Amino acid sequence: MEKMMLAIGRFKEGDGHFEKFMQFFQSDEGMEMRRTVAHVEKTVPGIFPNKSGIMFKVHVHNEQGMKDLVTGRNPVMKPIYDECMESIELFELTSVSTD
Repeated sequence: MEKMMLAIGRFKEGDGHFEKFMQFFQSDEGMEMRRTVAHVEKTVPGIFPNKSGIMFKVHVHNEQGMKDLVTGRNPVMKPIYDECMESIELFELTSVSTD
C-alpha cells in the first residue's frame, strides 16, 4: 500500500553537506536506493533557504525501508547519513477536506 510521507532532514554543521548529500541522492546508486522505498517520479523536494536542511514529500511503497533510510540503517544510505545528516524526521500525510 502506498503512503504519502514527509521527510524533513537537518544537516550537520559545516560546509558542503547539502551539496554532497544531493550529489549522492541524484547518483545512480542513490536513485536505485530511493526506488526500493518510494516512487521517485512522484517525489516533491524542498530545500531550507539557508541549505541547512531538506524536505521531501514522498509516495512510499516500502514503509520499513523508508524508516531504515531516514534513520541511517539502510546500508547504502549509512555512509552519507553518518557524514552529512544531523537527523531526519518522518511524518505520515493525510488529506484534509476543505469543504
